Amino acid sequence: MSNHEVIEDSQRVMNLEEEHQVNSGNGHVEQEQEDDDEMFGPMPISKLEGNGISPGDIRKLMEAGYNTVEAIAYTPKRALLTVKGISEIKADKLLAEASKFVPMGFTTASEFHHRRSELICITTGSKKLDTLLGGGIETGSITEVFGEFRTGKSQLCHTLAVTCQLPIDMGGGEGKCLYIDTEGTFRPIRLVSIAKRYGLNEDDTLDNVAYARAYNADHQLQLLNQAAAMMSESRFSLLIVDSIMALYRTDFSGRGELSARQMHVAKYMRTLQRLADEFGIAVLITNQVVAQVDASAVFNPDPKKPIGGNIVAHSSTTRLSFKKGKAEQRICKIYDSPCLPESECVFAIYEDGIGDPREDDD
Repeated sequence: MSNHEVIEDSQRVMNLEEEHQVNSGNGHVEQEQEDDDEMFGPMPISKLEGNGISPGDIRKLMEAGYNTVEAIAYTPKRALLTVKGISEIKADKLLAEASKFVPMGFTTASEFHHRRSELICITTGSKKLDTLLGGGIETGSITEVFGEFRTGKSQLCHTLAVTCQLPIDMGGGEGKCLYIDTEGTFRPIRLVSIAKRYGLNEDDTLDNVAYARAYNADHQLQLLNQAAAMMSESRFSLLIVDSIMALYRTDFSGRGELSARQMHVAKYMRTLQRLADEFGIAVLITNQVVAQVDASAVFNPDPKKPIGGNIVAHSSTTRLSFKKGKAEQRICKIYDSPCLPESECVFAIYEDGIGDPREDDD
């Protein structure tokens, strides 16, 4: 069987994963698979039903955006009390029941190291960029890409929306993609050309990308609740927000609204991290830059910094700076990372997505 056939089979599995397999005599096998899913994937919130927690309570929590046991375990009690119909006693019961399923205590560094060694990284389409990032875009964390216009931020998003669907042995995540667009720059035709590069079925590739246009900052946050519900029903490997701060720059203006804006941004970033922890997905956000006009700009050869302040800076696990190069070439620099050294590489943008620079570009 060729690689193209293997890839197309993998896509068909993703598209049909919600259908039940009817196979007589294999009921115990299906039960074992369900047990494995519960062991390694997020657990549905319906598992908390009982011990004073009614189906009505479960429904209210799902309407508020809590679709898994992990979501309850990771949420502070104060946030649960804001859900209509959840009393303080019921919130205590929910947290107590969730803690029985989700480990929340200490573990050894060696065990944590072993878990991190099994993390999946999604290829960017460029071997040089993958090497710089230690294998690609890491799952379970937030990666921020910032830079001026025309530096390749949205092009990277389009490429990853396709590569996340590839089999794991080809650098993919074997999952679907959620794409939240705040600037109106999403173009499905780009996905078609990138899918051809990897031998993917064009229609399946487009069907595996869930797209939503955000129109204001509140709507942008509400879309994450819908995203959580979708992730609890189907396998997703990547969440893209392009870009995170565009709507905040227009919805909040002046220093008088700065505090309210940053509180909203902090809540949004916290929700993104919760989704990454809860579902093990990779989260990629793009960000705009602003020119520095203070005294330090005189001594800075490139007086531009990402917007969002310390809230975005501390919430992002890895921060990448994109700059323009000559022709199709772009430069990526590790701006901040807990484990990657400060370094940079050159990649290029082509019709079939992000790739390594070609010899004829020089």
